[in-house]
Amino acid sequence: MRDKKDNATFDLPGFAPAAPLEPETKRSPPPRARRASLKQEQLELLEPTDTTGLPLWVRDENLDLTGLPVWKRD
Repeated sequence: MRDKKDNATFDLPGFAPAAPLEPETKRSPPPRARRASLKQEQLELLEPTDTTGLPLWVRDENLDLTGLPVWKRD
């Protein structure tokens, strides 16, 4: 790039006028391959659930209502 007022400046590489761009030939994209859709199936849950989907609460004789073990005398 040359400054009009300064004769000591030099042309820097890469600042030449840009060449006109040639339009690229656009190719249409290849057709998409269709994937075979997998059939969905309902899986049975391991534990019985209530209407909300949460597991049913089952009373365990070895635990009290807080979940602590019941002490038994031998």
